[in-house]
Amino acid sequence: MQWNDTMKQLMGKATELVRNGRLAEATHAIQQALGNPAPAPQTRPDAAAPSAAPAAARWRPPVVPDIEDAVLVEPRAKAVREATSARVAAAAPPPDPAAATSTAPVAEPAPQPTAGKAAAHPHAEAPGSFTRVAFRHPGVGQGVHHYHLYVPPGAGAGTPMPLVVMLHGCTQNPVDFATGTRMNSAAAPANTLVLYPEQPQSANPNGCWNWFRPEDQHRGRGEPGLLVAMVRDVMARHPVDEGRVYAAGLSAGGAMAALLGREYPDVFAAVGVHSGLQAGAAHNVMAALSAMKSGAKPSARGTPVAAPGQRVVPLIVFHGDADATVHARNGEQVIHAAMGAGAGAGAQGPVDKRVEQGRSPAGQACTRTVYRQGASSAAGPAMAEHWVLHGGGHAWAGGSPQGSHTDPGGVSATAEMLRFFLEHRR
Repeated sequence: MQWNDTMKQLMGKATELVRNGRLAEATHAIQQALGNPAPAPQTRPDAAAPSAAPAAARWRPPVVPDIEDAVLVEPRAKAVREATSARVAAAAPPPDPAAATSTAPVAEPAPQPTAGKAAAHPHAEAPGSFTRVAFRHPGVGQGVHHYHLYVPPGAGAGTPMPLVVMLHGCTQNPVDFATGTRMNSAAAPANTLVLYPEQPQSANPNGCWNWFRPEDQHRGRGEPGLLVAMVRDVMARHPVDEGRVYAAGLSAGGAMAALLGREYPDVFAAVGVHSGLQAGAAHNVMAALSAMKSGAKPSARGTPVAAPGQRVVPLIVFHGDADATVHARNGEQVIHAAMGAGAGAGAQGPVDKRVEQGRSPAGQACTRTVYRQGASSAAGPAMAEHWVLHGGGHAWAGGSPQGSHTDPGGVSATAEMLRFFLEHRR
């Protein structure tokens, strides 16, 4: 893409519109800058709205690409976010003035289902507890940070448990993401803790993880440092198996999960990236928009996912091949970066690559490519798995329609990610 004067003017206009809160117009301006003109903001279709159409129709991509990591507030996702935030606020106890200065974690109950509405809160139906926790981390920001934590009913036995970190996408929050992915229900029988970090709008107006900012891309700094501090906080309060800590995310959350795998191979045993981008795909907003539209540039694709001799974190990737928000090429690049790093990290033996075709129970076609390394690779856990969801858009495959950015007709990304995670130890 040539960043000519016209595009720079349009991007400047978009930035000013964001500052003034005119997000729909800003989205339109950015799409013009990227050479993908959109309908006027007032006629933009709601890409994620529930539909009574057949499942195959629901898998078609949105008519208008969303530039979610810069300016988009998608209508339905915004409504879900605001509604779930309101439920959290209503269910929480009165604010504790001491929380603003204390470093001790503060637990708040997550919203409980009301009569007749339990189906709208699959996370609450899972046995165990789901609480909102506040704590201060001196390395990032000036206020109290929050996360939600699911604790399975078997936690009382004192046996060290696996821990999965789930990073929501833009315009989402932990309750919405837990609802949409149904991860708590999947984690309960596996006696697994699930941590949902919360990105405040003070850090990003749309609640995106800032995967494209240099200050949020390195170990011990910015958001990666904050997220690992949350992991350490959970470890201090619950028996966690430190060899079985995992990270997964959707879109911006998936890009941040990839960064965590690159920066903290000594913390995370495996990583899942759903509709995301490779670590280091961009280092500013304009490069992020370009990567989302067509994949990372060659200079970014050369970014190593592991230092020489460093452990390469096993990886599972899901991406719809009709994703109009984050191009499916990004999923390929996540895999290629990891496999290239594995080859350069002294891994033993040739790579065995196996391709399988399948369908979800609802009929969505998918291609699964499994990578294993070594002469006896067929019997061992995979280094990487790449799931291409044919006809799939920018949505969590197999998720609940009660959450935002989900495709209920797809293969269950939640079940497959958890299965992949639990096959790996650090």
